[in-house]
Amino acid sequence: MTDTVDTVRNPIAAPGPRTADDAVTAEVVARLIGGITAGPEAETTAVRSPLTGEVHAELPCSTPKDVADAFDRARAAQRAWAARPIRAREAVLLRFHDLLFQHRDDLLDLVQAETGKARSHAFEELGAVAVASRHYGRTAGRYLRTRRRNGVFPVLTHVQEIRHPKGVVGQISPWNYPLELSIGDVLPAFVAGNGVVTKPDTQTALTCLRARELLVEAGLPADLWQIVIGEGPVIGPEVVDRGDYVSFTGSTRTGKEVAQRAAGRLVGASLELGGKNAMLVLRDADLDRAAEGAVRACFSSAGQLCISIERLFVAREIADAFLERFTARVRAMKLGNTLAYGADMGSLVSERQLATVVRHVDEAVKNGAVVLAGGKPRPDLGPFFYEPTVLDGVDEQSAVCGEETFGPVVSVYRFDSEDEAVERANATRYGLNSSVWTKDGGRGRAVAARLQTGTVNVNEGYAPAYASAAAPMGGMKESGVGRRHGSEGILKYTEVQTVATQRLVGFGPAFGMTDEQYAKFLGTSLKALKALRLK
Repeated sequence: MTDTVDTVRNPIAAPGPRTADDAVTAEVVARLIGGITAGPEAETTAVRSPLTGEVHAELPCSTPKDVADAFDRARAAQRAWAARPIRAREAVLLRFHDLLFQHRDDLLDLVQAETGKARSHAFEELGAVAVASRHYGRTAGRYLRTRRRNGVFPVLTHVQEIRHPKGVVGQISPWNYPLELSIGDVLPAFVAGNGVVTKPDTQTALTCLRARELLVEAGLPADLWQIVIGEGPVIGPEVVDRGDYVSFTGSTRTGKEVAQRAAGRLVGASLELGGKNAMLVLRDADLDRAAEGAVRACFSSAGQLCISIERLFVAREIADAFLERFTARVRAMKLGNTLAYGADMGSLVSERQLATVVRHVDEAVKNGAVVLAGGKPRPDLGPFFYEPTVLDGVDEQSAVCGEETFGPVVSVYRFDSEDEAVERANATRYGLNSSVWTKDGGRGRAVAARLQTGTVNVNEGYAPAYASAAAPMGGMKESGVGRRHGSEGILKYTEVQTVATQRLVGFGPAFGMTDEQYAKFLGTSLKALKALRLK
């Protein structure tokens, strides 16, 4: 991409850290690692910034015993926390909401330094967490309140549905959205009265630790949220085995292992896993708007977003006109490696992610695909930069066609009918997110209802559904189990209890009735309740 700039600088940026090295100083690291549950003689692991490739932190590693200690501390704190009124717990979330914006710059610096993403995409994370904290800070009491339910016999049977916290949640969060997918997922757990032990990805642990620091400042008891650091195979099983509920975001392969392990203990789990998300551009779409939206949908966070678009289905009659607009925008995208606004895309997070992207693109080209934009690494900007890439004519045998790339690569496919587009979009083992573009909102919603994904966005890529915190978000098929956001996002962290009080008469023959007389009386009563249309 000859017109992709090397770096982007914001001439009106506020003073402060502008590079990864400035953001992650020795003082910052020393302060934050105090939030890790690990012994004084713990081994350390080096963490490198994807923007520079240089080590910017040495983090202590937790042992399985440290994980056990973390759960013990969280359990001790959870009992007192659960006894607090819901309004008091809600207030912590609302104070945290304000602290997010008071400390916005250093949070965004950390997210960028640890993930390599553009600042605008880092801000998406902060915004998503703010939305969740405000939503549950205002609505938790309504979600969790004791509810009256109809009893089997009106007046005689009084029934209550009561919500209790699970206890201590074991959370495993990924590297790609370290703010949103760590604290964003545990805010409803906390306000529901739980404690949490989190194992964030080591690559992005500092962001999680900074979020914990701010939540404690907002009033969360420090022991209630424990952070453990280490390799997944070493301490991940301990987190799953000790949690009263498990929250996991990551790959489908690992998610299946987590699900099996939790099921062995009869413990519930929420799993948001992989995706091979499709965008459908119907023949009546606004092409300029769709092209602009496709850039956001495909290349936010360099495509390292579970709900980003990797397959682009375009109606044949408008495909050339759409691709002309889309590829022009992609070629004009600006790559940035500084901690400033202005870049359209940042870096991949690691050598592993870069290798996957290179493998998928090179194989597709070898099998006959045409590169319409991008298609090569940019080591001049940083060790893991790769240009936003559009592929046409991808052979179905190529890995990029069916495997999750998790990088800035989208493949284009043409379709002749909406039925064909829906069928091909659904022809995947994944079902996380999809997007439909049309000028006819009713038509878009009708097509959306036929797509086998947990969220569908009409005339946008992913943001409207995800950012609507009152509505559930999650995957179908191998994209996961359970939902975040809305009622399901908080009630999953609770145990529901039914308390039924029977008045005046019990269940059994009364007033001298025989068993047969009682059965007839009961049958007549149940028929009467149906006739009265009582539930």
